[in-house]
Amino acid sequence: MKTVNPYLTFNGNCEEAFNYYKSVFGGEFPYVGRFKDMPAGSPVPEELREKIMHISLPIGKETTLMGADASEVFGPLPSFGDNISLMVNTDSEVEAQRIFSALSEGGKITMPLEKTFWNALFGMCTDQFGIGWMVSFDYSDHA
Repeated sequence: MKTVNPYLTFNGNCEEAFNYYKSVFGGEFPYVGRFKDMPAGSPVPEELREKIMHISLPIGKETTLMGADASEVFGPLPSFGDNISLMVNTDSEVEAQRIFSALSEGGKITMPLEKTFWNALFGMCTDQFGIGWMVSFDYSDHA
């Protein structure tokens, strides 16, 4: 089953925001990844090492709020209005490729769909209407 979840991007205060959301919705963070956790050789400036690379907070049966801090190292910083993307988690690699290809057609690929160090097929794009999308297939969920 496909799921679609909001992905929020912050300019350095992701951890503060997610601690606030946790106080509102309750629950626990199943994963908190910091930029220092990236594989050796990744271009991470010292001031970014403790910032959030990825965090998630389940807020319902099929809804998870996700987020990260942005850095100019990885692209332009977000501004109000373009700091929310939709994350599509798929059931298969083929489905991820089909959806990513369709969403990026006529738009702009921000990060090509490819296997990542966190064992997922992942890519980011902006569709032809200016909406940001993240498409993922997690290999470990289907091993």
